[in-house]
Amino acid sequence: MIGDLGYEVVATLDSFEDAIKLLKREPIDLILSDYRLTGERTGLDLARAAKSRGVPIVFSTGHQLPPESVKLAVGCITKPYSERTLKLALAAVDKHLAGQRAKPPKGVELYVADEG
Repeated sequence: MIGDLGYEVVATLDSFEDAIKLLKREPIDLILSDYRLTGERTGLDLARAAKSRGVPIVFSTGHQLPPESVKLAVGCITKPYSERTLKLALAAVDKHLAGQRAKPPKGVELYVADEG
């Protein structure tokens, strides 16, 4: 769906380790990640690593996120979602990252950026 919306998809991965390898070798503008990943590491671990590299992350999950996620991620898209919701969510995330006021669609939450 993301490619159909005009975004370039660099990769579709299931594990923290694969995502970290890609982060080290490819320029990434945004990560869309589930909280649950294969292996022992979670999307929260990926969010920490992405933040340390200056790469924004949006969770896409049907699971309850720990409170720490609001300090690490740009926001969350609740699964399941439609292509229309994804399109509106990504447009809101783009505006949010550009420092503009963004109204996310139902099922999408944007977090206030933590500068610390």
